[in-house]
Amino acid sequence: MPASCSVTAEVALPPDVDLHARPAADFVRAAMRFPAEIWLAAGEREVNAKSLLSILALGARRGTTLSLRAEGEDAAAAIEVLAGTIAALQE
Repeated sequence: MPASCSVTAEVALPPDVDLHARPAADFVRAAMRFPAEIWLAAGEREVNAKSLLSILALGARRGTTLSLRAEGEDAAAAIEVLAGTIAALQE
């Protein structure tokens, strides 16, 4: 894929998981594996998916629909892995 490739996806937080420190750290660790630029959004707020403090500042609560966006040559792989990571988060 070309470097300018942009991929998006929406995924809901599991019904029993808030995006607090441990689940957010798991997500950020997964995002850091990819060189693509990755953003996570809840509602109108979009933040750098590789920044733990930014993810925590979203205040995403259980069941919230999150939007993922990635740009770069590995954007599709990043979105696939991160959508799966969100769906599998546990308290």
